[in-house]
Amino acid sequence: MKPLVSILIPAYNAAPWIGDTLASAIGQTWPRKEIIVVDDGSSDGTLMAAQPFASRNVRVISQQNQGPSAARNKGLELCQGDYIQYLDADDLLAADKIEKQMEIAEQCHGKRTLFSSAFGSFMYRVSKVHYWPTALWCDLSPVEWLLRKLGQNLFMQTSTWLVSRELTRAAGSWDTRLSLDDDGEYFCRVLLASSGVCFVENANVFYRASGSASLSNVDRSDKKMESQFLSMQLHVKYLRSLEESERVRTACVRYLQTWFIYFVQERPDLVTQLEKMAADLGGQLELPKLSNKYACLERFFGYGFAKRSRALLRGLKWDLMRSWDKALFRLENGQSSNRV
Repeated sequence: MKPLVSILIPAYNAAPWIGDTLASAIGQTWPRKEIIVVDDGSSDGTLMAAQPFASRNVRVISQQNQGPSAARNKGLELCQGDYIQYLDADDLLAADKIEKQMEIAEQCHGKRTLFSSAFGSFMYRVSKVHYWPTALWCDLSPVEWLLRKLGQNLFMQTSTWLVSRELTRAAGSWDTRLSLDDDGEYFCRVLLASSGVCFVENANVFYRASGSASLSNVDRSDKKMESQFLSMQLHVKYLRSLEESERVRTACVRYLQTWFIYFVQERPDLVTQLEKMAADLGGQLELPKLSNKYACLERFFGYGFAKRSRALLRGLKWDLMRSWDKALFRLENGQSSNRV
């Protein structure tokens, strides 16, 4: 009998997308699958949009809003799969994504291999998906994977992973303290328990890029900054537990420097802690430089104002791009409603 794959979908205010996401899960060519949707206290009708899909193989439940990590933990508690496929409620899987990865998994003699895949980003039109291969798109040992992630500021999208039940148990639960970068921290622990990453090139995920509206966007929220800081501490700890070397310390300092800009001027207390972390690693953090077009603002109004202006301009640019893509999506599909 083929192994059972559990597709776990945490959903919060995803009413416009959940139908398409569920259709991509139901349409998987892998024959043995179960799908569990955990509505995390949505207020926009997500539960109502998901319920028509309920069947023998599709379970839709609801809980009070507790965050995506708690929703994923609930799905893990309920699922029976030999392998776990996480799927964010606005993303899509290629029809053969799981099948392609399971073909490789069935050839492996152990259950400690972690499987990843290619992913491309889109806004509204899946036909316009863009793939941006990185240094993580290959087979790697846990330490090499984390070195590249931290040292080059790379990431692997949540839905790309396929995790065995054995690895899931070894990694433990999702950390509910984290409201930001919870997936990055969780898969670090999965990596630590794994024998390495097997990248399956022809298995695809379609990642809906939502920009400033994304839960993963680092804004001026204290909760998000504290979550990001905690995740950064844990990332450094995890990598150093695998190898203590000069190249590891250098990668960790680069990682801290990359994210340093989000804390400068906003959280002096966290800035001090980040500087101490870098010093303990044998490095030093520098005030992140803004591009020349913000130099005038910085000169007259200060670094903090120039940094916030940059964030605002980037957000406006992203919103304009999304609005344009949304208009083209509706035009191509003959839609005039506010469904999306």
